Amino acid sequence: MSQQRTPIIAGNWKMNKTASEAAELAKTLVQLDRKPNREILLCPAFTALPAVYAHIKDTEIQLGAQNLHWEKRGAYTGEISAEMLIDCGCTYVIIGHSERRQYFGETNETVNKRINAALNAGLKPIVCVGESLTERESGQTEQVVADHIRGGLAGLSEAQLAHVVIAYEPVWAIGTGKTATPDQANAVHAYIRQILTDMYNSAVAQTIRIQYGGSVKPTNVNELMAQPDIDGALVGGASLEAESFINIINFE
Repeated sequence: MSQQRTPIIAGNWKMNKTASEAAELAKTLVQLDRKPNREILLCPAFTALPAVYAHIKDTEIQLGAQNLHWEKRGAYTGEISAEMLIDCGCTYVIIGHSERRQYFGETNETVNKRINAALNAGLKPIVCVGESLTERESGQTEQVVADHIRGGLAGLSEAQLAHVVIAYEPVWAIGTGKTATPDQANAVHAYIRQILTDMYNSAVAQTIRIQYGGSVKPTNVNELMAQPDIDGALVGGASLEAESFINIINFE
């Protein structure tokens, strides 16, 4: 982790917890001691956003959503707009999570449209990239990651990119208990910076924050965060319990 980049730890609660359950977890987290100089983000289900925000609005903990639609409003049944998320208290939104790609037809093109919608509304996107187990085993990791980065960020200006966080999440390590080794993870993070240097410049590549997401737990977070190119974590299952999540937040 670079000393120049503030680490960002985000809890992606996915389709877990009712509004009351999510509020209770947020309330507990607020009461626990948290180390300074790190950005903390909670991303509950849409129905729980206002309830969670009520407990964190007067703290440094921020609110994020798990997705958004690229249109501002209209006949898009089941969708949610950037304006609606901001109205709930959101400052961040996760875009292009591998589960969106796997189950809901997300593509680089739709990721790009969502990123633009978020940025235009003033939300900060966490843009997810990463390869499947088949792709890793066939030596396609760099190709897949480069495709996600170049396609997802296509057309973004340097000024826009300053508000973007990237999350590298090897699909084979999400919810499986498998984790990329710290060296494996850092190598891909470094490769992402190389791509961004090619697309923009080295200053942009060294400034942007890149989280690691893939079975991050209290037992492996210290090793992962010690890597020079890893700037935080996008945490799934381990963020659903206050004790495990606070241990990740308070990594050494």
